[in-house]
Amino acid sequence: MAASDNEKSRLDEAARAGWLYFIAGHTQNEIAKMLQISRASAQRLVSLCLAERLITFRLEHPIAACMELAARLKDLFHLVYCEVVPTDPAAPLSAAGIAERAANILELKLRTEKPTILALGTGRAVRAAVERVSPIDCPNHQIVSLVGNISADGSASFFDTVGRLADRTKARHYPMPLPFLMSSAGERDQMLKIDPIAKVRAVAAKADLRLIGIGQMDQRAQVHVDGFVTRQELLEMMRLGAVGELTGWAFDAQGRIIKGGTNARLTSIPPQIPAAALTIGAAVGPAKVSAIGAALKGRLINGLITDEATANAILKQ
Repeated sequence: MAASDNEKSRLDEAARAGWLYFIAGHTQNEIAKMLQISRASAQRLVSLCLAERLITFRLEHPIAACMELAARLKDLFHLVYCEVVPTDPAAPLSAAGIAERAANILELKLRTEKPTILALGTGRAVRAAVERVSPIDCPNHQIVSLVGNISADGSASFFDTVGRLADRTKARHYPMPLPFLMSSAGERDQMLKIDPIAKVRAVAAKADLRLIGIGQMDQRAQVHVDGFVTRQELLEMMRLGAVGELTGWAFDAQGRIIKGGTNARLTSIPPQIPAAALTIGAAVGPAKVSAIGAALKGRLINGLITDEATANAILKQ
């Protein structure tokens, strides 16, 4: 990482610590726990925030508005975790910012000594996050897929994440070697009884963290664009009221999982309702606002990583 990048990252952390200390009113001990750093490091970050004049009577840094939005979302939807990153005016649909924050939480989990199970969905944001995880040797952890990644033509998804993260971490990993959809509900049920598949699902059920993308259900739905559902199947789900999907599970505007349609033949691990383990949805962009809002209302997720523009749109719904 270039020196300028290191400096920017350090200022971002100083701004974060400064906001927590001077605006949110947390102690340095509390800040150390929130940021998972030592108390001495928290003190240095607060001092740096002052030294760099990031704060006068208010925090003079774009991260302040983002943290205020995150606090509002966290309070409104009773979230366990929420991160809002600045929107890039030059690339408002870019997932780079949310991918960096998602990579950060993955690394925090992977660097713990306690054996940890990470469950991953597929998609562009999750894949981008995995690509940003620093190589680390952590063979005591486990990484498991939440979704079957084989499309109707037999090809594997380019956005598969489990194998890639395992390459970077040497963690034991459990892919889901199943088609995304089976031809019938009965066939799906039979496949899920196969012993290796049942074992993968058992590992996923014990995950400490689930990181998933949130997809919209419209003509540009990624599950359709990437070849997992046909146009006819997509239209059927839209007629049934689908506004979004998590690992393929389509849900309506109130965050209720839809009965029937492709959901009846889906092999992905179903979401916990309400989310029990830390379940973080990562998504950005105006097309996903309705889907994110519905997932929050239905308590399908208890964590969110998004950007400033998307957060504002969710709060205005």
